[in-house]
Parts: sequence; structure tokens; C-alpha cells
Amino acid sequence: MLSTISRTISIHKWAALACLLIIAYLLPYFILGEDTHIRVHDNLDSNIVWYKMLAESGQIFATPSTTLPYAINGLPRSALSSSLDLMVWLYVWFEPFTAYTINQTIMRFVAFFGMYGLLRYFFRSNQRSNLIAAGSALCFAILPFWPSGALSIAGLPIALWAFLKVREHGKHTPVGYWLVIGLLPLHSSLILSFVFFLSLMALLWVIDWIRMKQVNVAFFLALALMSSIYLIKNYLVIISMFFSGGFTSHRAEFDLGHNSFGDTLNLFSENFLTAHTHDMSVHLQVILPAVVLAVFVAFFKKIRFDYLALAMLANFLLSLWYAFWYWEGMRVLKDASMIFNTFNFSRIHFLSPVIWYIAFALALVILLKHVKWGKWIVASLLILQIMVLFPLNEETKYSRIGTPTFEGFYSQELFTEIKQYIGKDPEDYRVVSIAMHPTIAQYNGLYTLDTYNVTYPLSYKHQFRQIIAPELAKNQTLESYFDTWGGRLYMYVAELGKDYMFSKNSDEVIDQLDINTDQLHEMGGDYVLSALPISNHRELGLVFEQSFENASSPWKIYLYRVDV
Repeated sequence: MLSTISRTISIHKWAALACLLIIAYLLPYFILGEDTHIRVHDNLDSNIVWYKMLAESGQIFATPSTTLPYAINGLPRSALSSSLDLMVWLYVWFEPFTAYTINQTIMRFVAFFGMYGLLRYFFRSNQRSNLIAAGSALCFAILPFWPSGALSIAGLPIALWAFLKVREHGKHTPVGYWLVIGLLPLHSSLILSFVFFLSLMALLWVIDWIRMKQVNVAFFLALALMSSIYLIKNYLVIISMFFSGGFTSHRAEFDLGHNSFGDTLNLFSENFLTAHTHDMSVHLQVILPAVVLAVFVAFFKKIRFDYLALAMLANFLLSLWYAFWYWEGMRVLKDASMIFNTFNFSRIHFLSPVIWYIAFALALVILLKHVKWGKWIVASLLILQIMVLFPLNEETKYSRIGTPTFEGFYSQELFTEIKQYIGKDPEDYRVVSIAMHPTIAQYNGLYTLDTYNVTYPLSYKHQFRQIIAPELAKNQTLESYFDTWGGRLYMYVAELGKDYMFSKNSDEVIDQLDINTDQLHEMGGDYVLSALPISNHRELGLVFEQSFENASSPWKIYLYRVDV
């Protein structure tokens, strides 16, 4: 018994050390709480609020046609997450920051154990490769994952491991792998990554069928199980699309992808070297040189490196496809079919981080086995990559950049003062925000005419555009940004561009705001919250009420009443 325990500890000592480092990586969330600095883009400015508002709405199980009044005079229920999404329930069961911390913890450990198990499966539990498996898995687990993606990227290794196990063992596959296949859809996105993952698994199943001339029933059932659960989870979208309660989404007018051929090649190069903000693989400084070195070693020593070459070819093609999806030549396809215009097929690049870290591990194995002092080189490369990644944890990165903490961003005390000053029930008036994200007001219980959502009615976009049309006309970049995409339904200001965060220390002033205040009033707008003073507010029919600030908030909010 003791010898078995001792052997297990010896085998997994590097994995145990990696887990301790992951805990250290997560400590800021647990120690600092809401004083932690976290990502703003597609996080504080959006997803966190969507989950919070849905959790508090009492409409989690509502039909797609039900509307939630907190945004745009009634945001369709189908524009928000499914009732079968674990993230929603984390926000039901816990306070927002606690839910956020739990999600971060789940992501990191699932990413680690998934990649660790997958690499050990590839290496067939070779003890010499345990350091590589644990080290590469640790590096993957502390990537700056997009938080609201949950297990959409972080869960891919464990999904691949489970499917490969089912493919190999069929009906004799341990039940744990089936549980992985059945539970992963509840905390990941079909649209972001798993639609592509499942397509590749289906392709593998077909190839096996052709090669072996027999059907792998268990593998097919695994595909059917995960696909079915995803379809059930996304029932709101399916009902809206094919049955009742639907609406014409603003996505119907997407007009993305007008890059020239030269710009497309630049985008390819950028993505291949530095990846995308939502799937950062941080591979340029250490991993890419390690792969290049391993290829040279393998070539000159006449060692086969088929799998490493395949991994690098996959990354090359994924970046190429991503770039060409935004090439102007692709408009022919997008204009011919609605599905290509509204669904982002370039998101297959979300698979890239997994492939980069598999390539990293394969390269390290070559260096370990075929280079003098290989073990020391491998250890050094792993340490270097960890040193590159650790400073990218949210607290370190965003405190250095200078963005607000979770508590500071939403500034609940400050907004309590504003609501008390207005003195009415928030559901009886509507606000818009200028020079600040409207989700801050939403988080604090105010009802907004502006918003940021992945989908909302096209008719509302047209109405809202009339308010900001004079400002859009002054800035071609903003006009194109709104008209061709429009996910951010913001009160754009031409002189500010796409900057939506101005602290109380800013000396900026909005000199000439041109908005259609009559349209704002007609749509129910009663107040304007601005992070900057508006010099010509009287000309617009805005009455300055009062400014609000306190020591704990980074904002100074100027409150204007619409009086037209």
C-alpha cells in the first residue's frame, strides 16, 4: 500500500507542484476580492452584467419572446444565456465576484488536468515525459483565457482526451470520460468553439469508418451525446429561429470583412504570431522558438516529427482562415447567404491555443530525447514560459495598465447616491450613458436605452441610430463601426472615438455634442449620465442637475435631465 502511494507521488510530483502554482496564480481573487483588477473588454463591460441581470430577473426559464425591461425598453430573453448554462447559476447562487472567482478556478484546473491527461495519453504515460506533460499543462492552464468563454477553450483538451478514450476503448470506456462528454456543454459554448471541435471529431469518425471499414458505435454515440446536449442547452436560439418568439436581429445587417489582400496578409501574420484577444496563446517569446529549434534538431538528426509538423500546419491554416474571413473577396459568400453573414466561421481559431501547447510539448520531447543536456533545456524553456505567463494574471496585468478594480468599475456607492438624488423608482425612468459603458448603469439597477449585447432587435438599432446620427456623421470610423456591426449600442461622441472610460482625473470636456434629443425623449430617455462635462448641454435641451464623485470611485458622473 505504502509503496503504491509512494510510486503515485513520484509519478505525479510535477503535477502536484503545478497545482500549487495554479493556486498561487488564483490567490489575488481570493485575497483581494472585489478590489481585484480584472479585464474590462468583453468582461466587466458586458458579460458579467448579462449574467447578473438575468440571474436577478426572475426570467431564467422565460420563453424567448419574453422581454427584460432593464435594457432597450425590453431586451428579448433569447438574447441572453440559456437556463442550462452553469455560468447563469453561478450568478444565481453567489454574488457576482464570487461567481467570477469560481469560474476562474474551474477554468484553470479543468484546463490543467485536461491537458495533463491528454499529453500523458499521447506519451503513453512515459515517466520521462511527465515533467513535459505537467509543465506544458501548467502553461496552458494559466493562459489569459477570456473569462466568459468558461470552458470553451480551457475545456478542449479534456474533451479531446475523452473522445480519444472512447474511440480507443469503445463500450469499455470508463464512465468518467462519458461524464466529461455529457457535462462539458453546460459550461462551454457551442458557437464559440465546440461546433468546430465536434465537426473535427465527426471528420475523424468518418476517416476511421473508411479506413477500418467498420463503424465505431461508441465514438458515434459520444458525438451524438455532446451534440444533443448542446442543442438542448441552446433551445432559446432554436425556438427563436424556427418557431415562435423570434425577432430580426441587428446581426442581419452585419457587413464585416472589407480588408484588402495586403491587410489580410498582415492580419494573418498578426494572428499567427500573437493570436486574438479572445484566444491568446502567448506563444511568440518561448514556444515558437522552441518549436523551430525542435524542427531543426529533428531534421538534421533525421528524426520523424510528423505530429509536430501537423500541429504547426494546423495553426498556420487556422490563422490563414481567420484572416481571409475578413478579406473583401469573402463578401461574395457572405452576401449570398445569411448564415455566412451572421455566424462567425473564423472562430475556428479558438482551437489554436490547444494546438500550440500540444506542439510545445511535442517539441520539448524531441529536445529532451535528442539534445545534450536536454532535460535542463526543457526545464529552462518551461520556466521561461511560466515567467512569461504569470505576470499576465488579471491583477498584475490590469493594475499595471491602470484600469479600475471590479468594485471601482461598478462604483455601487456612487450610483446609490445618484439614484437617491433622482428619487424615483428606476423602472419609472430611462437613462443613457456618455463617455462610459452603459453596463455600469445596468449593474447598478438603472434601466438603460443603450446597451452592449450580442443580439437585439434590428428595429431598435434603427431607432437608436437617429439619436446619435449627427455624431456618427462627424466620424467615419464610428459610423462604419456602428453600421457594419453595432453590438455596442452606445451614445457615441465623435471627438472621443471608441474611448468609453474617462476617470475623474480626466481634464477632457465634450465641447460640441450633437445628438437628437427629441428622439432620445421620444424613446423614453429621461437622464443622461456622462463621465465628462458637456459644454453645450443647454443647446441640446439637457438640464445639468449635479455631479457625483467619492473617494472610492474612479468616476465623476455628471447628471443631465432631458428637458425638450
